[in-house]
Amino acid sequence: MKFCNKEEAVRYMNRLGLSGRPFIFVVDYKQEQVWVAEPEEVEPREVLYDLNGITNVTSKAETFPEKYVEWETNPVSFETYSRSFRTVIEHIYAGNSYLVNLTCATPVQTNLTLKEIFYLSHAPYKLWVKERFVVFSPEIFVRIEDGFIYSYPMKGTIDASLPDARERILADKKEEAEHATIVDLIRNDLSQVASEVTVSRYRYIDELQTNRGRLLQVSPEIRGKLPEDWKASLGDI
Repeated sequence: MKFCNKEEAVRYMNRLGLSGRPFIFVVDYKQEQVWVAEPEEVEPREVLYDLNGITNVTSKAETFPEKYVEWETNPVSFETYSRSFRTVIEHIYAGNSYLVNLTCATPVQTNLTLKEIFYLSHAPYKLWVKERFVVFSPEIFVRIEDGFIYSYPMKGTIDASLPDARERILADKKEEAEHATIVDLIRNDLSQVASEVTVSRYRYIDELQTNRGRLLQVSPEIRGKLPEDWKASLGDI
């Protein structure tokens, strides 16, 4: 598995897009390391992916010894989180940001291997990279279909077992404000690569099944029209 820099990856993805050849890519959040490969180049012993049914997992028959699953998380303390939260609030009040995703790394102790987690997790989007990481997510980043680009940022979840859960989350003022902000930000982002950007669905609800129970999740659908030659600019997009 060979990584390249952002500039090399953009050029390669543009060439693949122009020629109509599908590819898989992985980008770190700093955009410093990028991996791009055509499906036939992906070695299942090194990388496994299942992207809502588009997969190189040829069989679900791979088995692992039965064992009791150990899963222990150690989230940061309330005091540590509070300090980070206060920092975020200070910067929002100062006008340095409109919206911040405050996240903290959570150590996990488990007797499962990364590959076992890949096979055992139930999520539309999964990726395993040997001896590096595993990821599973219900969230699509962007989707391109029929010349339009779509985004569905997830904002707002609630325990689905709570009484009137759907009505409660839709009426929550904090959730409503956060939703309006992310819609505005994603509209601006899509406007950098597309025209006629619209909000085709403002708030809709999906149900997620997690290891702690069912959740309701609120998302918008935002779309924009890509230029006719968008395939030649896939890397730039």
